[in-house]
Amino acid sequence: MLRIALAQDDFLVGHITGNRDRIIETIADARDRLGADLLVFPELALTGYPPEDLLLRPGFMRRAEQVFAEVVAAVRGIDVVVGHPRSEGDRRFNSVSWLRDGEVVGSYDKWDLPNYAVFDERRYFDPGESSLVVEVAGVRVGVIICEDTWTPEAMAAAKDDGAQLVVSANASPYFEAKHLERARILRERHAETDLPIIYLNCVGGQDELVFDGHSLAIDGNGQLGEPAPLCQEFLLEVAFDPTDGRLHYGHWPAGETERLPVIYEVLKRGLRDYVLKNGFESVVFGLSGGIDSALTAALAADALGPEQVLAVMMPSRHTSELSLILASEQIAQLGVHYENISIEPIYQAQLKQLAEVFADTRENFTEENLQARARGSIIMALSNKFGHLPLATSNKSELATGYSTIYGDMCGGYSPIKDVLKTLVFELSSWRNTVSPAIPQGVIDRPPSAELAPDQRDQDKLPPYDILDDIITRYVEQDQSIHDMIDAGIDEPIARRVAGMVLAAEYKRRQGAPGPRITRKAFGRDRRYPITSGWRDSGLAD
Repeated sequence: MLRIALAQDDFLVGHITGNRDRIIETIADARDRLGADLLVFPELALTGYPPEDLLLRPGFMRRAEQVFAEVVAAVRGIDVVVGHPRSEGDRRFNSVSWLRDGEVVGSYDKWDLPNYAVFDERRYFDPGESSLVVEVAGVRVGVIICEDTWTPEAMAAAKDDGAQLVVSANASPYFEAKHLERARILRERHAETDLPIIYLNCVGGQDELVFDGHSLAIDGNGQLGEPAPLCQEFLLEVAFDPTDGRLHYGHWPAGETERLPVIYEVLKRGLRDYVLKNGFESVVFGLSGGIDSALTAALAADALGPEQVLAVMMPSRHTSELSLILASEQIAQLGVHYENISIEPIYQAQLKQLAEVFADTRENFTEENLQARARGSIIMALSNKFGHLPLATSNKSELATGYSTIYGDMCGGYSPIKDVLKTLVFELSSWRNTVSPAIPQGVIDRPPSAELAPDQRDQDKLPPYDILDDIITRYVEQDQSIHDMIDAGIDEPIARRVAGMVLAAEYKRRQGAPGPRITRKAFGRDRRYPITSGWRDSGLAD
């Protein structure tokens, strides 16, 4: 029986010495407490993933190689597979190395370098071409890396070289229902090779990416296990019996797989890690009495603790009494810190200062945006004075259509619901209330409004959110053309209007804060459109 430990863990990008210490501590724990024969770490555990252009700095690579040698020297009494960048002359590889008693038994270089969506590994690495199969405790174990699991060649090569079991070291970021896609891939690779596969994933937020853990395994009989814990660090245990191909799970708690709890946990982990890994302890944002800021408040309180959250109500002449009541109700529910700072004196001063130059003009969105930017100025002042990280509260539907104010409600260092469509904001808010009271029902029930003009409603300027979000999903996430949407039954003028809004708002989004990715195509690394462009969809072509 081969006893395997899997470090489903969080390795901070660039913190090579901290990751080294974590790796060495885990080696001792897996050997001395668990009695494991083999310990596996995720992809690029030594540097964190993705290190991006840090890899292009010679000093970074030299230090990574020095620290890797320290890890090698620390390995005694257990076999260890650890991910790290590796150089050969001018070539650089995304590698895992098999370590035993202070020596490198062999290294495997990632074959299939992803260069789509959020990935651009071909910018940094050369592809590998050889398999690595090593015998430990009488079992021949092959190793592969992340994307190599999603294509058949590397697995087939491991089988050809005599592997009885394959372990896959991953840094696989979340998007919705990712655990189902991983399960499908493992079933496909098993069907092709009849080999059991252990799929280890890392954990943690890294800028826009969230690594959700949810490690997974399939045994030699095609029996798929439960995903490991979601967004939590665990030293997992599993044993492999080569006589029948079965996997026997030790410390391997089952992870959450229900849609809304998973999405909420991913958003929470992304927010928490961005705040703490960037040296902040607390956050500040505007609380309006609307649903976007209400969901942001709940996420922040859950991620950091209510004592680390400052919510600021900033009423103006257009703020309703209901908004003040609902905001106060949520403050009481969550127990977060609260300030009420009116923007009316600032707004009046701006109007007075601009009166002469604005003479003989009609009011329009300019006056609305003055209010939003006054609020942004207050949030930034509180951030600067007290060291809070400012949060933007715009959702994906608003950012897609430009229904947000640059330097106003878009102002912030992190945008927790940036990839959350408005309809999903409502779903998540209702689900969160099933756990404990967090968002007043009145916030969920009221018609959305920016409250920047008298009797203003979002639906005065936007299509109904169910229609709008369907169009955004099709146009942004699925790259459908206007013609495709019309064929699907969407009203042509609405489809054209929304597509035009999406294209026109690119300059705003480029200046917006990062936020956690939960869809297959988030605004940011996923979607790289030119700001200056003469392209407009004709409706007849992609």
